[in-house]
Amino acid sequence: MTYTITGEWLRAPETHAVLDALRAGGAHPRFVGGCVRDALVERAVRDIDIAVDMPPEGTVAALESAGLRAVPTGLDHGTVTALSGERAYEITSLRQDEETDGRHARVAFTKDWTLDASRRDFTMNALYAEGDGTVVDVLGTGLADLSARRVRFIGSASARIQEDYLRILRLFRFHAWYGQGEMEPDALVACAGLAGGLAKLSRERVGAEMLKLFAAPRPEVAVEMMVQTAVLANALPFAADALPIAALVRAETRIGTPPEPLRRLALVIGGTDVVTAGRSLRLSNDQMKALRARRPLDYAIADAASARRAGYERGEAAARDLLLIQAARTDGTVDSRLVSCIADGAAQRFPVAARDLMARGMQPGPEIGETLARLEREWVESDFTLDRALLLTGVTGRKRA
Repeated sequence: MTYTITGEWLRAPETHAVLDALRAGGAHPRFVGGCVRDALVERAVRDIDIAVDMPPEGTVAALESAGLRAVPTGLDHGTVTALSGERAYEITSLRQDEETDGRHARVAFTKDWTLDASRRDFTMNALYAEGDGTVVDVLGTGLADLSARRVRFIGSASARIQEDYLRILRLFRFHAWYGQGEMEPDALVACAGLAGGLAKLSRERVGAEMLKLFAAPRPEVAVEMMVQTAVLANALPFAADALPIAALVRAETRIGTPPEPLRRLALVIGGTDVVTAGRSLRLSNDQMKALRARRPLDYAIADAASARRAGYERGEAAARDLLLIQAARTDGTVDSRLVSCIADGAAQRFPVAARDLMARGMQPGPEIGETLARLEREWVESDFTLDRALLLTGVTGRKRA
């Protein structure tokens, strides 16, 4: 049976300009990897990768001869980025690994499509497609595995992992996004035995991979298997002992909120200091700020007042996430009314400012800050019912002489 992929990106003039340039340079270009896989399962294609049977220097020459810009993004590994119109295409020469150390590989370029396919990680990622969309399953197993939603290493799982230990995390991430049912037993055994190799990876790579996994709609099977194989303990040493990720997914589903990787990470962190955890994964400043907002509260979100308080103190998104995490840890249901109360609290604005205190004779300095903090506590404790006039009743300061 012949499989064919379609898509606007496949028909785009910019795409065919790149393919025509490569063909004119003597290459046989084929789409490869994620764009083929995602098109087959009818998911949005984000990155367009092309494999060619000529060395990277030939790729650069072919693109420039056609008037296209060629960016040498990774010549040692055969990768050139072509810019055509507003699109970018990552073009990589067919290659085989000559030497690996678990993080990096020394490669040799080839014209053999089978050798190129055999060095990839999973069978579903070793699918190619011609310029007209005709799928080419070089190894003969990728289409069947993708159809069965089976994430399977090419050849020996242990061998593939020892070439790059990031493949351990990629296995669980791909199962979360593309897998169905139980994971492959031989892959799990290999991951359990080689989990210590994750220490070879940079924390940035680990953090990025874990956030991609946590962004999956249904990551619970993958996370549970990570726990059982000790992969999670090696990837995230700060992970809590109990990870009710399935309960969190159920709570998210109940209120119709989409997956949020930092919400899932906050659940995994448990009682660990979020700054310590975030820095260990080299999170960005924005991610660190979001994670700090999801640190545990010192009170339960149990009623309308506490929900409004949480919304005011942490913001709507973070407080909602904390409610979901609380529900997951207690395996309770989520009261949608509390979600609305959180939004109400997040919309509150403290009605007193420093200028109000100065108008009553208070001098600039620490006293103003202390008084504002006290009045804000009283306002929050009143469930935001005290108005500006009531809050300022009795507030006086010593007038300037």
